[in-house]
Amino acid sequence: MSLRLLITGANGQVGWHLQRTLAPLGEVMAIDVEQVDLTDSDAVARTVREFAPDVIANAAAYTAVDKAESELDLARAINVAAPARMAEECSRSGALLMHYSTDYVYDGSKPGPYDERDATGPLSVYGQTKLEGDQAIMASGCAYIILRTTWVYDIRGKNFLRTVLRLAREKEELRMVGDQFGAPTWARGLAESAAIILARSLERKSVAGSWQSGLFHLTAAGRTSWAGFAQAILEDYDALLDWPAETGEFGGELKAKRVIEITSDQYQTPARRPRNSVLSNAKILAAFGIALPDWRAQLQLALQDAIR
Repeated sequence: MSLRLLITGANGQVGWHLQRTLAPLGEVMAIDVEQVDLTDSDAVARTVREFAPDVIANAAAYTAVDKAESELDLARAINVAAPARMAEECSRSGALLMHYSTDYVYDGSKPGPYDERDATGPLSVYGQTKLEGDQAIMASGCAYIILRTTWVYDIRGKNFLRTVLRLAREKEELRMVGDQFGAPTWARGLAESAAIILARSLERKSVAGSWQSGLFHLTAAGRTSWAGFAQAILEDYDALLDWPAETGEFGGELKAKRVIEITSDQYQTPARRPRNSVLSNAKILAAFGIALPDWRAQLQLALQDAIR
């Protein structure tokens, strides 16, 4: 069976990759803010009805964590109202909604990895609106797969990897937070996993007659701090300097060679971040057989991809 797939957030980190990984599954329509205003829930509904997808992969989100503290209405429109309307349309049509969520729904106080049964407790407007979006989808009656992930980065777009490389060209040393922990997760790994999830879901639907629904964590394996992530970026980038680079951004030596750890209290931001963002991937492994590589291995692959 060939699927009709609607991807939102097409120009984002995950959405860009989804257009490529989901193409073998059927007809893909990819939209971003240029095509549909996600703050207009009626426009969202019209787009869904006109395309009539079998699957919506919602990779769109308001992700400006600090700005969200002063832009609650905008964050809620994109992170709550838009996915809620998508879910409503999926419930009406029988389509599956795949939706990306975040570790920021947790307060970060748990000493070990969070699993899907743990209590939520967002510390920020961004986290609260993402949680409300998850809850709206689950309450809609539609078939859904919600994927909560952490510390997403890519070789394109605005993200920590590219910020570190930019700063490392300007400064002799970098100061990064060392008391927040998570698993940096490459956007391409998330998109490739989505293709596997949908392919296996389609197989089960052909047998059971309905889509599988559920909330799952999906992150790279392992854990590190922001400071550890930054240091790994510097080291792994330097290890690839002998490779011929296609762009100036990923070619040439970096000025910074080391990272100095600072505390969260030394780096104050408008929005509070969870200290522990490590998520357990046991449930998605059991359900779909998916286990992403260790975060450091993913980082090395991403940097290699950048300069090929």
